[in-house]
Amino acid sequence: MLIDYVPIFLLLLVAAALGVVMTNINRIMGPKKPNREKLSTYESGMEPIKTARERFTVRFYMVAILFILFDVEVVFLYPWAVNFLSLGWFGFIEMLIFIVVLLVGYYYVIRKGALRWQ
Repeated sequence: MLIDYVPIFLLLLVAAALGVVMTNINRIMGPKKPNREKLSTYESGMEPIKTARERFTVRFYMVAILFILFDVEVVFLYPWAVNFLSLGWFGFIEMLIFIVVLLVGYYYVIRKGALRWQ
């Protein structure tokens, strides 16, 4: 019974070993010639003028989270569009309810002013 799991354990062992090797191979084989230019901070090809520890407002995070939320929800529209004909009226009504829920959430976000950038 336990012999049936040997291939799975072997696969997990090989995957773990490969992960460790791939993570550390750069330290072993990579060039080690640091200089002032390589160790400097790089921001879009420009010299940084402020510290990297500057705080962002909560609005920045709110917009980012809302973008991810609505973006992920819109991803569900693609499989529905591909299977539109095979789903029939049931699929149409379900997606209509889904879109209405999205629009209610979007209306709530607009009313709360989360997308207003000041």
